[in-house]
Amino acid sequence: MKKLLTVAVVIALLSGCAAKTVYIDKENDTGKPVLSLDYRDFDTAIEEIVTSLLDSGVLVKEDGSKYVVVTGEIVNDTTQRIDTRQLMSSVEERLMDSGQVDVTSVIGDASDEMLHESRDLRGSKEFDKDTVMPKGALISPDLSFSGKIFERVVHYDSKRKQVEYYIQLIATDLKTGLRFWQKQVQILKRGGTKTPIW
Repeated sequence: MKKLLTVAVVIALLSGCAAKTVYIDKENDTGKPVLSLDYRDFDTAIEEIVTSLLDSGVLVKEDGSKYVVVTGEIVNDTTQRIDTRQLMSSVEERLMDSGQVDVTSVIGDASDEMLHESRDLRGSKEFDKDTVMPKGALISPDLSFSGKIFERVVHYDSKRKQVEYYIQLIATDLKTGLRFWQKQVQILKRGGTKTPIW
């Protein structure tokens, strides 16, 4: 009986210690800042980067046509596991919503294999040749996005450290190779020396 009572008490204590799961209200998040990068940091960086690009006016062509853009390599040079594809997906979405660019899936970081597989059907006798994708229909990109996310740790004093994050995005003109536009966003944090940043 004592064993059963002890087990019941341990289970009750453990279940009482478990944190309650709640939804986060992004508009009114009262969660404490962390030394690692969280969704608030990415939302802020994306907003600043996209606003800078759209407000710069470089995407407006005189003839009214749109630039076709592709995302190349975005390097994660931090101690954290950051899905750079997810980050750039948000940037691409905002740019497409602006109506100023078209984003290609032919090549680059988010290329769609079905584009190439569908063209492999050209020699097949199983498909109506009028429905198979014709040659010369794909549109080549004008601009490429590349970038880097890196961190720098500075020991602020004996009890605190400073973590500096830099998120860089560069647009390159693929015809000339010239840098078309670039932006770097800094996210700076301080915390205890024993606080992990991953």
